Amino acid sequence: MAFKYILLEGAQIDYEESLQWYTVRSGTAAVNFIKAMEAAMNLICANPKRWRNKYKNYHELGLRKYPFSIIYIIDAEKELVIVTSVYHHRRTPKKRYNK
Repeated sequence: MAFKYILLEGAQIDYEESLQWYTVRSGTAAVNFIKAMEAAMNLICANPKRWRNKYKNYHELGLRKYPFSIIYIIDAEKELVIVTSVYHHRRTPKKRYNK
């Protein structure tokens, strides 16, 4: 059974700001960014433990064509993936898990 997911407020802000940045520069890039995020979330929800657990209980999946990683934790009891960050690779690495 596939897990459901939610984006915490910080992750939602990260996503919306990134989408807005792509929208200003290219409508096609924005649409493709949305598709890449949806595809990644579907993969994560299908098998959330598949991707690396790099720090404490945080898992991470990088997007292929965009410089972002989806940082998430798993609530197995509720079958829920909690996205804590949509992290841009050029940001400060120390802030990757501190939201």
